Amino acid sequence: MAITRRTFVALSASFPFAFTNTSWASPSIPLGLEMYSVRDELAKNAEGTVRAVAAMGYAGLEFYAPYFDWSETQTKQMRKVLDELGIRCFSTHNDVKYLSRENLAKVHDRNLILGSKYVVQAYSEPKGGLDHWKSIADGLNSAAETLEPAGLKVGYHNHDAEFRVVDGVRPMELIAKSTKKSIMLQLDVGTCLEAGGDPVAWIAANPGRIHSLHLKDWSPDPAKGYKVVFGEGIADWRKIFAAAESTGGAEYYLMEQEGSQFPQLETAKRCLESYKKTHSLGAVNDEAAGK
Repeated sequence: MAITRRTFVALSASFPFAFTNTSWASPSIPLGLEMYSVRDELAKNAEGTVRAVAAMGYAGLEFYAPYFDWSETQTKQMRKVLDELGIRCFSTHNDVKYLSRENLAKVHDRNLILGSKYVVQAYSEPKGGLDHWKSIADGLNSAAETLEPAGLKVGYHNHDAEFRVVDGVRPMELIAKSTKKSIMLQLDVGTCLEAGGDPVAWIAANPGRIHSLHLKDWSPDPAKGYKVVFGEGIADWRKIFAAAESTGGAEYYLMEQEGSQFPQLETAKRCLESYKKTHSLGAVNDEAAGK
């Protein structure tokens, strides 16, 4: 049966959700790849690796620190590739020095070129007590004052140290309390678990601020650790997704994997396939409803 373009558009509007090109995504939350997961491939062939990630079905990505060293021309070329593929750079993952006064203008320009929405500061190596963590919070607030007028949001990405008690306080709690509500608390699930944290409880304690999550799994088995493929660790993903989508304010997910028995690109593909089986609208809604 022939279908006119007008009829197709009308039918599409009745669908509960739609996919962008061939990318697989949650009905409401798109799934991207943290490009650190394929760092060796990215270093060898950045464009080719991005094309491979898009071909798997990821809806977007997060570039990690090396993007900062690209020239303006390279950055514009990468944006052309992203647009051609129909995928997005959701955010960038930045060393603490990139958000310093002398580097912030470059971060501003590169992120706008890439179409990124969030400039995320990665874990900061702890160098002291709570005063160190307070200074991190102050730096995030300062960066936000500069970037937010341009439409760029600031975020902070935890590792395990932020969930380990220092002087009776978890540093991540101090960062959350001491930063503007507009600053995203990007939750790295695996490192939170390794430190003995509860991802679901953390999301509940910070409603509307967990705009993205790194879907990194973790196993207490020393032989496995972060090498497990998504879904093979101890994370209770159904509860985490339900909390993220009902309370946390999740806008996008990022698959991250630090190493496995498989090559990096194959691992990324296996993680995506496992995610498809684990995350579904019905499962998330049932979990949110306590079923």
